[in-house]
Amino acid sequence: MLFRRPPHPIEAEIPRLRRFARVLARDAQLADDLVQDCLARALAAWSLRRDEQALRPWLFAILHNLWRNRQRREAIRPDGYPLDDAGEGPAESGGQWERLQLRDLQTALDLLSEDHRVLLMLVAVEGLSYEEAARVQNIPLGTVMSRLTRARERLRALMGGGPVPGSDGGRPYLRRVK
Repeated sequence: MLFRRPPHPIEAEIPRLRRFARVLARDAQLADDLVQDCLARALAAWSLRRDEQALRPWLFAILHNLWRNRQRREAIRPDGYPLDDAGEGPAESGGQWERLQLRDLQTALDLLSEDHRVLLMLVAVEGLSYEEAARVQNIPLGTVMSRLTRARERLRALMGGGPVPGSDGGRPYLRRVK
């Protein structure tokens, strides 16, 4: 009888890590490198982990920190140029309308600040709670809530063709404060 080792808990998180890394890096190969580095660090520090329930936020925090460190290094030494400018299309083949919607969504997401884009990814796509997203980003809970509100408003305006908050195009944008 052959014995199979039970899967490591990290294995189930790899697709989510790859998706998050692609949002950060906007490059499939760089995203895969980030995930590999993240997994190596997580496994090396496995015995130092404190909370069994917080595996996903812990992994996202490691990945996000790796990304920030990479950005800092490249700001000091910006000598890398992409070899392949061809972007990847949707994972599944769809009709023309769906492709246009995906393109518009990607364009709108690219117009958001990195802070807004990352929080939308963590909360809306990955399903992290606001508290978990705050831990991943190392920011206060109130900041998460306000950034998400602004990110959703801006994304909605960009996708709907309405006035973009903060722009001077069209009618003035008013916000009610309680």
